[in-house]
Amino acid sequence: MKPYRFAVVGCRHFHILEFIDEMIKLGHQFAGIYESENSSYRDTITNKYLVKSFGSLNDLLPENLDIVVCSDINSRKIDVVEWCEKHRIHIMADKPIVTSFEQYERLERVMSRNHIQVGMMLTERFQPVFQTLKRLMDERRFGDITHISVKKPHRLGKAKREPWFFSKSLSGGIVVDLLIHDFDLLRWLTGMEATKINGYMTKNILPEYEDFYDVASFSVLLTNRLPVQLYADWHTPSSSWTWGDGRVFITGTEGCAELRLQGDPFIEKQSLLLYGSHQEALQKIALQQPDSGLAADFIYRIEGNAHSITHQAILDATMDTLQADAQAIKINRLVD
Repeated sequence: MKPYRFAVVGCRHFHILEFIDEMIKLGHQFAGIYESENSSYRDTITNKYLVKSFGSLNDLLPENLDIVVCSDINSRKIDVVEWCEKHRIHIMADKPIVTSFEQYERLERVMSRNHIQVGMMLTERFQPVFQTLKRLMDERRFGDITHISVKKPHRLGKAKREPWFFSKSLSGGIVVDLLIHDFDLLRWLTGMEATKINGYMTKNILPEYEDFYDVASFSVLLTNRLPVQLYADWHTPSSSWTWGDGRVFITGTEGCAELRLQGDPFIEKQSLLLYGSHQEALQKIALQQPDSGLAADFIYRIEGNAHSITHQAILDATMDTLQADAQAIKINRLVD
C-alpha cells in the first residue's frame, strides 16, 4: 500500500477523527484542513495533528491530494463530492452523504462515471461485535432467522449542537442521519433487500425547530418476508454513562442473541454479544477483530483490491433512508 496524501474539507462532527487516526497509522500523509466557519473544530484538528489550515478549497490543489475527508454540513457534502470529481480526488465522507432525492441523483451520476472512488463512513461494519454477529449468522447458529430488532438511542446534547443540526434541509433529519447504519447493516448481515418500509416519526421537544423530529420507529420487511424493527431517538439522558445504549436482538429457530453495543455499566463498558441456543446455554461470545478498518478498506477499493463497502452499498443504504423518511407518518405531539 503506497502512502496517500489527504486533507479534511469541512469538519462539523468529530466522527472523522477515527478515520484520520487510522490513515496516519497506515502511513498516509495528512496535509491539513479547510473549514471556513467552525473555528473550534478546525483549531482542534490543526493543534492535535500539527497541520495547516487552508483558506479555500482551491488552496488545496497545489497539495497534490489523493483523498479528501469530508465532514461538512450534511447538505453540502455533495458539492464537495462533485468538486473532488472535477479534480480527480477520491473522497471519504461522513454519513449521510446526501440529504434529498435530488442530491442522491447527483451522487449516483458521479459514481456511474467512476472517475473517483466515493466512500461513506459506514463504520459499524468494522466493529468487532458486528463482525462476530455476521460470522454467527453465516454459520447458521440461529437457524432460520425469524426477527431482527435494532434500537439506537442517542444523546442530543443540545447546547453543543450548531443550528444547522436542527434543520431538516441541512441535516437530513433523524432517519437520514441515524438509520443509514442500520439499513446498511441489514443488507450486509442478511444479504437481503428491504421490500417494505413503514413507520413513524414523532416530535416531542424543541418547538422552536419546527421540522426537527426526535423519535423514529419503523417496521421493515426483507426479501424473504423477514420482519425487522428499527428505532432511533435523541433521548439518551445527559447523565448516561454512554452517548447511546444501542441494542440489537436476533431471534431464530435455533438460537438468539443480544448485542449491547456500548457494553453494560454493570458488566463491562465494551461491546457485548450474548448468545444462546437449544443446545448452548446463554454465553458471552468472544468478539472477532476485523481484517481491516474503514480507511484500509477504502484504500483497497482505490487500488482495485477486494473490499467491503462499494458504491452500490452506499447508494442502497442511502436510498433506503430517503424512502423511509419520505413515507414516514409524522406526528407532532406538541400540537393538540
